[in-house]
Amino acid sequence: MKKVLAKAYIYVLLILLYAPLVFIAIFSFTESRVLGNWTGFSTKLYANLFSGNMQGSGSLLSAVENTLLIALVSATVSMLLGTIAAIGIHNLSGRKKQAVSFLNNIPMINPDVITGVSLFLLFVFLHVSQGYTTVILAHVSFGTPYVVLSVLPRLRQMNPNIYEAALDLGATPSQALWKVLVPELRPGMISGFILAFTMSLDDFAVTFFTRGTIGLDTLSTYIYTDARKGGLTPELRPLMTLIFLIILILLVVINLRQAKAKKV
Repeated sequence: MKKVLAKAYIYVLLILLYAPLVFIAIFSFTESRVLGNWTGFSTKLYANLFSGNMQGSGSLLSAVENTLLIALVSATVSMLLGTIAAIGIHNLSGRKKQAVSFLNNIPMINPDVITGVSLFLLFVFLHVSQGYTTVILAHVSFGTPYVVLSVLPRLRQMNPNIYEAALDLGATPSQALWKVLVPELRPGMISGFILAFTMSLDDFAVTFFTRGTIGLDTLSTYIYTDARKGGLTPELRPLMTLIFLIILILLVVINLRQAKAKKV
């Protein structure tokens, strides 16, 4: 009975998690502007999405471009900063290591609203013009800790003598870093990059408070504004479906590569 209940709980949880995604994917193949109203199979929404033939197409496509640009830049910077920070934390010891690790966890535990308001007040105090720069800096601030947590386990698993051996064989610290440490840490860096990229795509509160008043929209803020007008643009359904499929394919490919690497 316990096994049956445990399996039932897992199945119910998976259904609750993925049913909305399946629901959106199904209704992305109908022309109805109202979600849940099936008017027949059609790929017109996909055609409108790729051709830009839809109401507010310019602002939606601009929001998608802004979202991808901010996510790529912030995730790349977070990956570099997080990797360096993880190496520094790994080389600490005692209370210093515990204190820095605790500080690294705060941005992940802190509510997004508090983070967004705090960064907004900081940028106002420093007289920094809000726009792309402030949004990217804000995303780097909450993306870097995820990279640190992804890289630290790789550092613990790595032989600590490899770096010192490279130095003994004549490598400079920078050469040992790029040719010895980075190849060992690459899986953790990639995982951290994907986490930071996904968190940036998903963020709303921090972006909303740090984007300023220049009309900068990401996908999350565009959907929020669109919903306040009384409904969502139908072309958002195929867009959400495509984003989900792309992320799903990337995760499957990465997991397959990791499984093959473990077998080797």
